Amino acid sequence: MFVLSKFSDLVRIEPSKFSQSTEAALEDEINAKYANKVVQDVGLCLCLFDILEVGDGLIRHGDGGAYINTVFRLVVFRPFVGEVLVGWISSCSEEGIRVRMDFFDDIFIPKEYLFEGCIFVPSEQAWVWRTEHDLYLDTNEKIRFKVEQEIFTDQSPQGPKNILAEEGGNNHNNNNHNNNGNNTSNNRDENAQQQMLLHGGGGPNIAPPYSLVGSCQTYGMGLVTWWD
Repeated sequence: MFVLSKFSDLVRIEPSKFSQSTEAALEDEINAKYANKVVQDVGLCLCLFDILEVGDGLIRHGDGGAYINTVFRLVVFRPFVGEVLVGWISSCSEEGIRVRMDFFDDIFIPKEYLFEGCIFVPSEQAWVWRTEHDLYLDTNEKIRFKVEQEIFTDQSPQGPKNILAEEGGNNHNNNNHNNNGNNTSNNRDENAQQQMLLHGGGGPNIAPPYSLVGSCQTYGMGLVTWWD
């Protein structure tokens, strides 16, 4: 669930922090920049683990701050596909279940990935697994699930030229799909649909930078209380 990732960055230290030790000032700046941030194709950065290398500080003309080349490691949340995690149900809908953890909210379990025989009860806003006894998957219950997919969404700002180029590329991909059976657009649409389900059907502009798709289909999955 947690991994150590190595980074290299040019870190700026404010003149007001020159009275601190170099390592303490670097720790503050690195945590301020990276903590609780998603790095594309890396994961959710949580905090600084250690500092490996510290270069000489350089002061730029007209700035006053010290710039230091630093190599460090961060604690990163990035569970692998197939890993079993525990969270809490935040909401249920006809499309599936949204799950939250203490520090991460963007988890979705589609209805196709629930136990066979599960049905959604609109009046209860909950899913029920029909067995010998009805087992409810209800809001705020503790749930165990398996990671099936991770989705990274690039949220880099786009200018007008980039947007037009992307639209042109999408049209080209659609033509290729129609003529050659290319499934790239289908995969993109599937990912977009997962993002919409995570956020109640909103547009792509609100898609989180990092999200997980989970499942509850095997022994031991589902509410933790079922298996105690």
